[in-house]
Amino acid sequence: MEQRVLVAGGAGFLGSHLCDALLRDGAEVICVDNYYTGTRKNITHLLDDRAFEIVRHDVTFPLYVECDQIYNLACPASPIHYQCDPVQTTKTSVHGSINLLGLARRVRAPILLASTSEVYGDPTVHPQHEDYWGNVNPIGPRSCYDEGKRCAETLFFDYKRQHSLEIKVVRIFNTYGPRMSPDDGRVVSNFIMQALKGDDITIFGDGTQTRAFCYVDDMIDGLMRMMRSPRGFAGPVNLGNPHELTMLEFAEKIIELTGSQSRLVYKPLPEDDPQQRCPDIGRARDNLDWQPRTSLEDGLAETIRYFRERL
Repeated sequence: MEQRVLVAGGAGFLGSHLCDALLRDGAEVICVDNYYTGTRKNITHLLDDRAFEIVRHDVTFPLYVECDQIYNLACPASPIHYQCDPVQTTKTSVHGSINLLGLARRVRAPILLASTSEVYGDPTVHPQHEDYWGNVNPIGPRSCYDEGKRCAETLFFDYKRQHSLEIKVVRIFNTYGPRMSPDDGRVVSNFIMQALKGDDITIFGDGTQTRAFCYVDDMIDGLMRMMRSPRGFAGPVNLGNPHELTMLEFAEKIIELTGSQSRLVYKPLPEDDPQQRCPDIGRARDNLDWQPRTSLEDGLAETIRYFRERL
């Protein structure tokens, strides 16, 4: 039976790739977005597909549609965007989740939350596993996003306990690929754009802080596997690439792949910026038979090609 799938945040970086994959899988897709950080350019190629529908809507207000599955990807995810209007960021995570959970309850649809590795804050456990409760500053400049997502997870599990709702919660680690916004302030887009322009590459702190990068195709595969997982398996589940790099190593990799002559410059580390970020993906391997398959070199080559075309 054909599934009617709602993707909140469907015009964003991850959401648009998810819409692509769901349509390839034979689903009807309802893309819901208010274009705060998403853009119609990400979904223009889908507009002629009769199985694809766009609804311009802010999920902080109730939504009344009929669907069989719901993916909640609605929230700005880069510090520049989520700190621009921090109150709205928190409302999107909290009110948005309440509205979409209410919809899921009404139509009896399973619902997936795209949570984040930021729920771990600046971790004291490494790598981060799902049983770790995190080290988050609740009143810092990043807390609108970090605590908003933590509250969203709470709401999802309370709806499961109180209303027997079928929920799925994934914690997304750094993801990159085509359709990233060139000015979103994330390290991948920052480094690539600076390298392609021949500008200095900005390293915050001393460059020894670490991140692990997952290519978008692998992440979308993980999201869809989680939605298809057995009823009752709610997670949370880490999705990300456990191959860890320092920011210095990553900058050197970008310079090598772009052939840039850019130099490295150092600036102070932003407040509450995590020193380490690397997922333990044992739960995803065991329960979803999932792990990243795209090498960093291959994924970066596709991403660099995308940014070259944008320039």
